[in-house]
Amino acid sequence: MAPGRNAAGEDATVVVADDEPKVTDLYAKYLEPSFEVRRAYGGEEALDAVDESVDVVLLDRQMPEMSGDDVLEGIREAGYGCQVVLVTALEPTMDAVDMAFDDYIVKPTDEEELNAVVDRQLLRASYDAQVNEYLRLRSKIDVLREEKSEEGLADSDRFEMLTVLADSLYDDLQAAVDDHEELEDVDDLVGES
Repeated sequence: MAPGRNAAGEDATVVVADDEPKVTDLYAKYLEPSFEVRRAYGGEEALDAVDESVDVVLLDRQMPEMSGDDVLEGIREAGYGCQVVLVTALEPTMDAVDMAFDDYIVKPTDEEELNAVVDRQLLRASYDAQVNEYLRLRSKIDVLREEKSEEGLADSDRFEMLTVLADSLYDDLQAAVDDHEELEDVDDLVGES
């Protein structure tokens, strides 16, 4: 996946939400060379800026009127699948265990860290989609193998196509894993042993 692109290969959309306009504008400036950026200067604006086309939200936790925690809850309740990164001066506490965020950055942060976290979240979202598709295909293959004889499956063009698709997706995932030293193997990524 190319930097600045989402899993569909389109320019990624990032919402930057902070109640301090200078911070929002600075973060947007850091990201705009690589991403489509939407600015939000408070919680309500952040919720209004998020829709199904948003890939990543960088969200300040401490905002008046509507906190980042409330915005995060609203994003999840609305069913948006975007990655949400809390960018805040607050050190994480045990309440973070119950929150549905994808990453947490403690301020101050810089251009390099913000771009890296957005790229990391886009990569993760891409893997999530590919891994889910691979697991769906593997499930179908496993069920068919349990229910049908190997002889019956050997003559099935549809089963062969399903197997070819699963193998191809596995190869794509392995190539992506090979490109990122922090990941070791596709089997680790998909939870298979």
